[in-house]
Amino acid sequence: MANIEVKLPDLSTRSLPEGSTVADLAADIGKRLAKDALIGVVDGVEVDTYATIEDGQTVEIVTADSERGLHTIRHSTAHVLAQAVLEMWPGATFAIGPPIENGFYYDFALPDGATFTDDDLERIEKKMTEIVRSNQPFIRTEASVEEALELMKDHQFKRDIIERVSGGDTGGDLVGEADGDVISFYRNTDSFVDMCMGPHVPATGKLQHFKLMKVAGAYWRGDEKNDMLQRIYGTAWASKKQLKEHLHRLEEAAKRDHRKLANELDLLSFPSELGGGLAVWHPKGAIIRRLMEDYARDRHETGGYEFTYTPHLANAELFKTSGHLDFYADGMYPPMEMDNGTYYPKPMNCPMHVLVYRSQQRSYRDLPIRLFELGTVYRYERAGTLHGLMRIRGFTQDDSHIFTTQEDMAEEIASLIDFVLDVLRAFGFVDFQAKLSTRPEDKWVGTEELWSTATDCLRAGLEQASLSFEVDEGGGAFYGPKIDIDVRDAIGRSWQLSTIQLDFNLPERFELEYIASDGQRRRPVMIHRALFGSVERFFGVLTEHFAGNFPAWLAPVQVAVLPVAAAHDAYAEQLVSDFEQRGFRVDLVAADDPLGKRIRNNKKQKIPYVLVVGDDDVKNSTVGVNPRGGDVERDVSVESFITRLSEDIESQQ
Repeated sequence: MANIEVKLPDLSTRSLPEGSTVADLAADIGKRLAKDALIGVVDGVEVDTYATIEDGQTVEIVTADSERGLHTIRHSTAHVLAQAVLEMWPGATFAIGPPIENGFYYDFALPDGATFTDDDLERIEKKMTEIVRSNQPFIRTEASVEEALELMKDHQFKRDIIERVSGGDTGGDLVGEADGDVISFYRNTDSFVDMCMGPHVPATGKLQHFKLMKVAGAYWRGDEKNDMLQRIYGTAWASKKQLKEHLHRLEEAAKRDHRKLANELDLLSFPSELGGGLAVWHPKGAIIRRLMEDYARDRHETGGYEFTYTPHLANAELFKTSGHLDFYADGMYPPMEMDNGTYYPKPMNCPMHVLVYRSQQRSYRDLPIRLFELGTVYRYERAGTLHGLMRIRGFTQDDSHIFTTQEDMAEEIASLIDFVLDVLRAFGFVDFQAKLSTRPEDKWVGTEELWSTATDCLRAGLEQASLSFEVDEGGGAFYGPKIDIDVRDAIGRSWQLSTIQLDFNLPERFELEYIASDGQRRRPVMIHRALFGSVERFFGVLTEHFAGNFPAWLAPVQVAVLPVAAAHDAYAEQLVSDFEQRGFRVDLVAADDPLGKRIRNNKKQKIPYVLVVGDDDVKNSTVGVNPRGGDVERDVSVESFITRLSEDIESQQ
């Protein structure tokens, strides 16, 4: 039998018998790799380990210690979930079940309108464990459209996918095609088969470490006009240790949930009377928000920005000109018909900032013009996507739009990146990751030269700031390249916050101009810049990052003063008055309850400093300091504490 030669990622080669598979290659490299192999990547295409390889191909063996390997584990575990549910509920049907970040889900419809319970999740897990232990192989088969429809005759959602595939809609990652009319399936047993492109792990025995998390509702194909299905979410990992660590992170995240903390700390609420996705800010939450906004105003004022205010709604003609009614209508609230035209609540501030620029003739000497607004916008988010402050329908953006010349674009972008990072650091973030999105392949506006120059400026700005970044080739919007900046919070989660977006579209649509030094009229370059993203979402991220333990400069109450008994009230009141005169935010907690209870209650409110004053303190002008997260300190002089508090606040800003 003739031999074939294949290349490995390290550029070395291996000689194997003709007809060898990915699994054979793994075994030829080593016993450990043969045991750990999950799938192969042959000339850039993912395949099952039993796929045959050919002479001259480049082959990578994928194991569980890679993102690709984890993706495969989660994809395969979703199939095991579907198999378990269909075996446990005769007559049930299933829809889609993709891998997602940290896990997977699958959508089901149970017979007779039955619903899953928490107890059911435990039962399903046990059934999945049985399937895993039986080490069933994943076997790929292919069928024509007609055969596929017959195979899925009892599963209406699968039939819908097949019909869409045969009509040219691939249905995403969920279905495979070959020559346009062949659909791929994977079997675990003779009784269970699922449509899928694959590939999958060799057998279910590779899927040891998983847990089902919750049940949620989901409309078929995300359309609220379609059937409501039940979605089971799960998580899957390569090892028991990874699963345990992930579950611990989830427990910590639940403790930090900004919705829970907002209620416990009396920061804000979402009254049903307002409608979904709308919040009211309580006094304590409003203090934090005001401090955030005041800080933003101060930084922008000293950073060369000019402030503007724009209305909450505008005539439809504005959004026709800007293109929002062509490209963003689904995200806008319905129109309001008035006697003088049609009006929409604004989904974005940028068209109105463009009008400010266009209000007078501009010279190159005027540029750059940097406009800033804390502008409230309204976007219609589907009810199922709303999530506290993280996904909300009415929110305020710290919106900036910069109009500059192409020649000054590089300097402006570099300055913008420094500005963004400096402000994010002031709020306690130190770990950043950026993404540079470049020109899409198909639809885009502007010239190749302008795109190339702008992209190079963005890249140079990131490099100058020594900011780690990845490039999303072709991932930019049609109107310009952009940078997204993510922060990593205290428990390692990544949040996309700030954006620097070039825009070659709006200056063209609104015919913006400036008079250049040679007297010619030219288009300015427009840069969108959101630093917080939205005040509401940034507040939510901050709350979870600090677990409600806001630094002293942001804490709504910085100090609580607790007299031991009524006899110490006068001294406590004098302390509060002195602190307030110095600009500190202080609460007096009268001796209406036992001291221990009052201390516990105020520590639950996550106040940075709880001061207890008794006989000795009255006599010696001291306080007992109970610092958040620290040990109790006795007999601290008042002036010493004031100096400490002042330094604490100043060091955090």
